[in-house]
Amino acid sequence: MNRVPGDTENAHSSSVESCPSLRDVHSINPTHLMARIESYEGREKKGISDVRRTFCLFVTFDLLFITLLWIIELNVKGGIETTLEKEVLHYDYSSSYFDIFLLAVFRFKVLILAYAMCRLRHWWAIAFTTAVTSAFLLAKVIISQLFSQGAFGYVLPIISFILAWIETWFLDFKVLPQEAEEENRFLIAQDASERAALLHPGVLSDGQFYSPPESVAGN
Repeated sequence: MNRVPGDTENAHSSSVESCPSLRDVHSINPTHLMARIESYEGREKKGISDVRRTFCLFVTFDLLFITLLWIIELNVKGGIETTLEKEVLHYDYSSSYFDIFLLAVFRFKVLILAYAMCRLRHWWAIAFTTAVTSAFLLAKVIISQLFSQGAFGYVLPIISFILAWIETWFLDFKVLPQEAEEENRFLIAQDASERAALLHPGVLSDGQFYSPPESVAGN
């Protein structure tokens, strides 16, 4: 007869000990998951990610830097107006740098249109601009007489070539993988929040956890 109250007390203590674990399970709140989802959707509403914005800034820097070097080259040759008329109005493929400037404008327009305005998530646009830039510069270096015109005959083609390939590397190894990773995290968080909403529709209060009163021995 003495074992019955002891068994009852053990059962009561085990039920009490199990309450925190149940509380922990039911207290799982998908709020933090929803916050992550909302932050991702907020970035999508802005239209462009931070890493893609950095890429677009670098493309703009490419155009401005080539333009700056070209203007310096015009001044070195004897004045902007005279040299500009010679390189633009009397364009000569073998001695003019105007086509390198136009090549930078071409890269800027294509890349900004593809990756800023159209938000393209593929590498074909950057591959096209880099291929055209590389082929044109190689042909110009081989055929033209730029190397006989001083330092700018080396600087402009080399810098234009390097900048084009840096843009390709940055997009292929930074922009596209990081955006794909963020999208995968968003899908995982969304799936987890949906599962949490189905498994735990609400947070249970402490008053919902109670233990039955001890039974009288012999009942």
